[in-house]
Amino acid sequence: MTGARVLVPYHLDEHRPGLDVPFTPSMTVEAPLPADGSVWERLAVLYDRVASVVASSVGTPVLVGSGDCTTSLATVAGLQRAGVSPSIVWFDAHGDVQTLETTTSGYLGGMPLRMLTGYRPELIARRLGLAPVPEDHVVLVDARDLDPPEREYLESSAVRQVPVSALDASTLPDGPIYLHVDLDVVNPAELPGLLFPAPGGPSLADVTAAMGRVLDTGRVLAVGLGCTWHDDSAAATTVRPSLPPGWE
Repeated sequence: MTGARVLVPYHLDEHRPGLDVPFTPSMTVEAPLPADGSVWERLAVLYDRVASVVASSVGTPVLVGSGDCTTSLATVAGLQRAGVSPSIVWFDAHGDVQTLETTTSGYLGGMPLRMLTGYRPELIARRLGLAPVPEDHVVLVDARDLDPPEREYLESSAVRQVPVSALDASTLPDGPIYLHVDLDVVNPAELPGLLFPAPGGPSLADVTAAMGRVLDTGRVLAVGLGCTWHDDSAAATTVRPSLPPGWE
């Protein structure tokens, strides 16, 4: 992993300058967000900058780390701006396929994968020039903690769900890949301070081995790391030694 290492120190539109990530950034993307804008308008300002950085970095894999998973919208938009139509491999303890109509918590960080496949493009996708990724180009890895509406959606969609242990070349989608890893996919017994811990799940070693199998294809153009933990939790210190070579 020798390309740009981008830090986006936010959780949604909340600036988190103290966000600890398990790599040394080569650049940090921040933006003055409109105080009177909607959350989608605020995110669009930030994500437009992130997408521009990703688009200019295509050629060597780019690593984007942030405090949530919605930054993936910017990363995929950036790949598309560079003329790439990526498939998605999405590691997460959760499904991230909620909608505004189905969520009970209202948490926007539970929706990005659904938005990447075309849900409500008027919210932010059109602002970024983000085209929907076909469902059959998406593999959802683990997702052990699903709400009933998410289960219903996945049962009827073309998104494939596989466990970490089963992820290999035969289960990956075709074409260039955006690899997204919400680090809460790791068993919380191993990783302290997660915002939304889901009991059980694979070990850190199993997750990083599966990530390695995806990277070994040579088809990964961008990696998103969801560093979904509390500040000062030491989670980044725990993860750092296990990441693939070249991420430092």
